[in-house]
Amino acid sequence: MLLSSAFRPVSFDALPGWREDDHRLAFEAFRRSAFRVLERPYRTGSLGVDSAAFDLAYAEARTFATLDGSASRSFFERHFSPCLVTPSGGADHGFVTGFYEPEADASPVRTGKLRFPLYGRPADLVDIDDANRPKGLDPYLAFARKTPEGFVEYYDRGEIERGALAGRGLEFAWLEDPVDVFFIHVQGAARLRMPDGSVRRVTYAAKSGQRFSGPGRTLADLGEIPLADVTMQSIRAWFRAHPKRVDEILWQNRSFIFFREAAVDDPALGPVAAAKVPLTPGRSIAVDRLLHTFGTPFFIVAPELTAFGGIPFRRLMIAQDTGSAIVGAARGDLFAGSGDAAGEIAGVVKSVADFYALVPASLVAGHAP
Repeated sequence: MLLSSAFRPVSFDALPGWREDDHRLAFEAFRRSAFRVLERPYRTGSLGVDSAAFDLAYAEARTFATLDGSASRSFFERHFSPCLVTPSGGADHGFVTGFYEPEADASPVRTGKLRFPLYGRPADLVDIDDANRPKGLDPYLAFARKTPEGFVEYYDRGEIERGALAGRGLEFAWLEDPVDVFFIHVQGAARLRMPDGSVRRVTYAAKSGQRFSGPGRTLADLGEIPLADVTMQSIRAWFRAHPKRVDEILWQNRSFIFFREAAVDDPALGPVAAAKVPLTPGRSIAVDRLLHTFGTPFFIVAPELTAFGGIPFRRLMIAQDTGSAIVGAARGDLFAGSGDAAGEIAGVVKSVADFYALVPASLVAGHAP
């Protein structure tokens, strides 16, 4: 597979802030992927960054327990060549948003205060692909409901929250606020503080399959919040001011997420995501997995973004997750970490950015900047 023309080779000197970044945590994130691929290699994205071309870098990364910032930078310079990524659709720049792992109080049983549930995966929810997709089923749907008559579209958010799955025992954690539940759905994971003092992690197990429709866009279309002012914080504030309209707005997003419990092996790291490694706060990025190959390092330059540390964002990130809203060659979602402080960062990230993919040097040979 040839490397796509979406990648334009440049020099490391052309990357604004490259030498000032501390690459140590990015190396540690990359090293986790280096061990993961021993179990199952990552799929090559359609832009042609061959997953096998990472083998030498992965092999060397596995030989180090850790590297300091300078040695980490040398590692990436030795194995990779930077390429400016051309945004999809003819845009001048790419775009980044943020995500995080929420924390919330929860109970394994319903109480008078904690009465909004998270659900495990239902037994009648089946994965759909071209091999088993019935004629007439929306080609977007990757999940469906198994019935005696065949596969049909699964219940949507409104139907489930009105009781479509009641009585099946799928509820395994209960929270106080339906808006908290919704944002856990959006983020795809959470840490739950249980009454006995333990902390349990829940992570994505499956979804109902319908298209995602964010409440920010809905509220903007209704004239409730100007689109330029839509953030997680402004959405939450609107819901607090209009509690009787929560269902009206949230049910317009038909997509519904099911969860499973997962271990918290290292409290400093985030949940295990699509690349099957725990996310590294401030160093893992979600990308369009159809286009890009997991494990690819990206140097992100977003001069207007200062939510991470109060300085313009110029950081090396590792592609280790994806999301249904992350579409395009220069589109990314930055993992901010876990808890309320991370949420304050992630909730305001909405910035133009330039994407520099660090492509294995063997793929760029003969295409010098």
